[in-house]
Formats: sequence, structure tokens, C-alpha cells
Amino acid sequence: MPRTKKAVAAAEAEVKEVKTAAAEAEVAEALAKKTRAKKTTAAKKTAVKAEEKAPEVVEAVAEAKAPEASKAEVFIEFGGVQVSVDEIVKNAKLTVGEDKDIKVYVKPDESKAYIVAGEETTAMDVFFCE
Repeated sequence: MPRTKKAVAAAEAEVKEVKTAAAEAEVAEALAKKTRAKKTTAAKKTAVKAEEKAPEVVEAVAEAKAPEASKAEVFIEFGGVQVSVDEIVKNAKLTVGEDKDIKVYVKPDESKAYIVAGEETTAMDVFFCE
């Protein structure tokens, strides 16, 4: 019988160790949950603060990152006089309507610009000025 009592005592000791390990694991998991909850709350607060400042930050970042866009001016020259492509496009949009997507074909020898808006084609005079 002494062996049985020793075996029972050893088994009880193992059970206590397992229960202690399980309890420690539960405590560790609870602490981890609290830590995650605190981090999540802190992240939410930071996100709210960022949202409040978002317009100013976005503008500042856009200004800081946006390089100066180079501008190109295009002219069509015919018979010693020239006309700006921007001016032709501006007049073409006034002719067919500002809200339409257009294609402009310029024929300097006819002093005409042909405007295609959808399936509609319109001709416009182009005046070459000195």
C-alpha cells in the first residue's frame, strides 16, 4: 500500500501543477486581452485625432509631395501666323457644351477645326492672327 499512497500523492501533485499552469495561462491570457484592449482604445483615439486633423494634414502632405507641374503651350502655325491650341479647345467647348468630352481636329489649310462630341460632328472656323 505505501506505493499506492505515493502514487496518489504524486498524481495529486501533478494535478495541482496542471491546475496552477492552467490558472497562470488564464491570467496571462486575461492580461494579454487587457493590453490588446488598451492598444485598440489608444489606436481608436489616435485615429479620431487623425480624422479631426485629416483635412489639414492631407493638404500639407499634398503640397509637400506635389512637384511643380510643368506647363506646355502648343501653337499651330500656318501662313506665318499662329493660334494657341488652348484657345481652339476653349472655343470648341463653348460651341458644343462644356460638359461633353470632345476631340478636335484642326485643318489649318481650311482655317477650320472639326469637333467630335460623341457621334456629333461640328465644324468651327479658326482664325489665325498675327
